Amino acid sequence: MPAKNPRINIVVEKPLYSVIQGLAEADGLSMSTMARDLIKEALELREDVALSVFAEEREKTFDKDKALKHEQVWE
Repeated sequence: MPAKNPRINIVVEKPLYSVIQGLAEADGLSMSTMARDLIKEALELREDVALSVFAEEREKTFDKDKALKHEQVWE
């Protein structure tokens, strides 16, 4: 029976393997699940950085005089 989720095979250095193994054991997870969770976390962090850069660029063009007031938005 084929797997329902796509697979990725990766090669890591021995120290990284040991860290992932230790984290997985500490949390009672498989190494695959731990690696997946760490990848998700890394992607979320990268997204946060990208959104922060985007927000900083928008902030440079912010004009308080042109901004809508609270009452105007929630009428």
